[in-house]
Amino acid sequence: RIDLLPRETIATAQIPDGDTLTLISHGRDFIIMLGRDELMGTRMQFSEEQLAELTLAQLKAPAPRVLIGGYGMGFTFRKALGKLPAAGPVVVAEIVPEILEWAKGPLAHLTGATLSDARGSVELRDVAQLIEKAEKGSKFDAILLDVDNGPDGIVRGPNDLLYTPTGLAKAREALNPGGI
Repeated sequence: RIDLLPRETIATAQIPDGDTLTLISHGRDFIIMLGRDELMGTRMQFSEEQLAELTLAQLKAPAPRVLIGGYGMGFTFRKALGKLPAAGPVVVAEIVPEILEWAKGPLAHLTGATLSDARGSVELRDVAQLIEKAEKGSKFDAILLDVDNGPDGIVRGPNDLLYTPTGLAKAREALNPGGI
């Protein structure tokens, strides 16, 4: 007989104009759920880390400026900070304030010192707003989108716009020459 580990709800958070996120512990692992869908979990961090690692390995800028759409469990942010030179800033756009509370609380062991790293900052706003702002001013060398589990706005309907030809053109315009 196999005893199954129980799933325990740690916290919930409301997505602006959307559904509820649930932080769940499952033994040593943590999972962020959207309804019945698993958005991210500690057992599946590899793809989030690779998003940062593979992108940053291709950048030529000496102090690349990076935008990450979505904090999640902080895996992409942590990897980006670990791969960037001392002068490279990373900006994360996150729309759910509770995600940062979770990062400082039950998920602090995953976050490490990333939230206090002077090269990083988290802005509580939609990544599309930061992309639009960058089109007109300080551009990025890389934009890493990790706001959904693929190019569908499963977390929020407005995220669909990020993956349209117009949304992708806006992201391209928010990049410095040679940006990714």
